Amino acid sequence: MARARVNGVDLFYEIKGEGEGEPLVLVHGSWTDHHSWHAVLPHLTRAHRVLVYDRRGHSLSERPPGQGTRAQDEDDLAALIEMLGAPVHVAASSFGGSVALGLAARRPELLRSLAVHEPPLTAVVAGDPELDRLMCQAQSPIDAVMAEVRAGDSEAGARRFVEEVVFGPGAWDGMPDPARRTFVTNAPTAADEQGDPDWNTVDVTRLAGYTGPAMLSKGTDSPQWFGAIVDRLARVIPGAQARTLRGEGHVPHLTAPQRYADNLLAFLASTGSAPRPGSRTAVSGSLD
Repeated sequence: MARARVNGVDLFYEIKGEGEGEPLVLVHGSWTDHHSWHAVLPHLTRAHRVLVYDRRGHSLSERPPGQGTRAQDEDDLAALIEMLGAPVHVAASSFGGSVALGLAARRPELLRSLAVHEPPLTAVVAGDPELDRLMCQAQSPIDAVMAEVRAGDSEAGARRFVEEVVFGPGAWDGMPDPARRTFVTNAPTAADEQGDPDWNTVDVTRLAGYTGPAMLSKGTDSPQWFGAIVDRLARVIPGAQARTLRGEGHVPHLTAPQRYADNLLAFLASTGSAPRPGSRTAVSGSLD
């Protein structure tokens, strides 16, 4: 196991893949850890050196006391990129996508390219009455999950999250034991993330200053507001590619790893051998 001491915490990480491949960092979402990328790694490592890690407070990385912030996650990602050798490609999912976008707004020079699937940056689409209604409906079960976790019952909160927010009734009992343990272990950090007042927002003015290659994706089977967030951010980032994954939801790297990897690899290949911030592409499309 490799560990890096960054910003006062010990982070677990692994580097896999060809030594000559361009570096790629994968950033996982809430509740999970680096294992969530397991199914896509065999595809990605044929062409890239891939760094996976557990974000602070998750699984094998240190969980510091006190309220954390997404900005700390962004600083951790920046430190790992500098350790690996900036600039690098970054691909991220869900809350990990929020981390990557926050870093792109603050430190665009660290990114060779950026690929993000469905970041939960709900503040960027606030004010639309219909979306506000849908997000309020979605937040109600999440609030119940967080109440159970903060009351000390991480297993009950994790079960509720899996069955009422993500996958549906009966899904918890159908999950492998290691996956259930990961959700329970990381439940307090998931609650902590939502305690950060800036967890669901990003500085769109600064994000517009990121001019490197970017791909933002959404699934047709995800809640409508995820698509609205992706569309809004695609308009903010100059030349961003907007992709729709038909028949997929919030975690395509888990449900359709080959398809996810093919899509990501095609995007990375399109960025050229050594793209730097300042290059621009303008492609939008739909993946059937």
